[in-house]
Amino acid sequence: MSLEQDFLEHVRNIHRFTAIQGHLGWDQETQMPKKGARARGDILAWLATQSHQLLTDSEFGRMLDELEGQDLAPSLNANVREMRRKYDEAIKLPSEFISEFTKVRSGALVAWQDARSKSDFSLFAPHLKAIIDLTRQKIDYLGFEHTPYDVLLDEYERDMKVSDYDPLFAGLKARLVPLLKAIMDSGVKPLALPGELSFSIEDQISFCRKVSTKMGFDFDGGKMDVSTHPFCAGLWSGDTRFLYAVMHESGHGLYEQGLPLEHELTPLGQAVSLGVHESQSRLWENQIGRTSAFWEIALPWFKQLFPQIPNWTAADLNLIANEVKPDFIRVEADEVTYNLHVMIRYEIEKKIFNQDLEVEDIPQAWNQMFSDWFGLEVPSDEMGCLQDIHWSMGAFGYFPTYTLGNLYSAQLLESMAEDLGPIDEIIESGDWSSMLEWLGGKIHAKGSLLSPSELIEQATGSAPSPDAYLKYVEEKYSRLYGL
Repeated sequence: MSLEQDFLEHVRNIHRFTAIQGHLGWDQETQMPKKGARARGDILAWLATQSHQLLTDSEFGRMLDELEGQDLAPSLNANVREMRRKYDEAIKLPSEFISEFTKVRSGALVAWQDARSKSDFSLFAPHLKAIIDLTRQKIDYLGFEHTPYDVLLDEYERDMKVSDYDPLFAGLKARLVPLLKAIMDSGVKPLALPGELSFSIEDQISFCRKVSTKMGFDFDGGKMDVSTHPFCAGLWSGDTRFLYAVMHESGHGLYEQGLPLEHELTPLGQAVSLGVHESQSRLWENQIGRTSAFWEIALPWFKQLFPQIPNWTAADLNLIANEVKPDFIRVEADEVTYNLHVMIRYEIEKKIFNQDLEVEDIPQAWNQMFSDWFGLEVPSDEMGCLQDIHWSMGAFGYFPTYTLGNLYSAQLLESMAEDLGPIDEIIESGDWSSMLEWLGGKIHAKGSLLSPSELIEQATGSAPSPDAYLKYVEEKYSRLYGL
């Protein structure tokens, strides 16, 4: 085989291991018995070690060196660029460390599920401490230029550092907090779901499938399950799975299903970053799903499956869906307070890795910050620092990408409207294929050809910026709440 063929086959083998790990991880999250955790951890650790050894193979390093000296086609250049980044990081991490980290994370996931169900942080604390200690070792292996936390942030959105996020979050907070106060003072009270209403899981699944199918999700190439925490995983081509919330996770799923099939099992056939991934989920969830136009289409399905609901209009349901109020749970938060939830997690993670916050002090630090920012006393660990799955997976640095997704999605929405016309009219037409096709061509089909910032700039004509998001959220909620 040629050098290019050898290189791509080696890359595919690395990603085959990753796909198997993803499948076993999905099973662990959705249906594995608790007693399977030990053996599952051992299997995942072995797979991670095998993948790491393939990635760090000296012959693979030689291939990268040789290819980088050639004039490559854009697709091959992107694969070489991305694998060089992964190779340079992987060779700094011992295989024994990869195995131990994987095993600890597998056990931590089960411990987190148990601790959350019992709302008892102490049950998770020893596992979290082990993960944090190993993450600190990882930072030491990789090295850092400015702050330790930068290493973790860069892992999920390349080139993003504390020095980038701090001013971004400060600017957002300066505009969102006054908006929140104005909404709270407006006197507008959305309708509330009657306490006696009950929606069966089966009927919820039926409604969710209708919505997801309307969005364009292919259920012959994916499935929907139920878990403790909503998530989506593109296991491999033709197998994309997601959990609730449906429009958010379907947005992720559509991205996975739209990636270039001809480049499967290579970086070019993968999403470029979590920030871009979140832009797809947040756009469908918020800019499309939280609109009266959406409810004009979805209301008949809703009434058919849930005939016990009051005689609400599409406008009523839209106001319910867009109710703004300080509350405890991030995944249920409105668009105005959502980024404040992200900022709390960002600040806690900064304290852990840049200021050595002790594990046993995390609940107190969380609760105090939540009280200061939201004016609410956290009633339990389940509604506080145990609510998210991410720390049990060692996914520190992940949370800020949710805010980036909000910013990117608003910017994409503006450009989509410029190209396709008023988005509400498209939603009300009931044919949403043009929106999916636009996202497919601008984002999904590009894979990892460009960097995240290059991708957004190419798709919208402007570099990533918070301006479109702030304009969108201020105009939308001023209209809804008569500000």
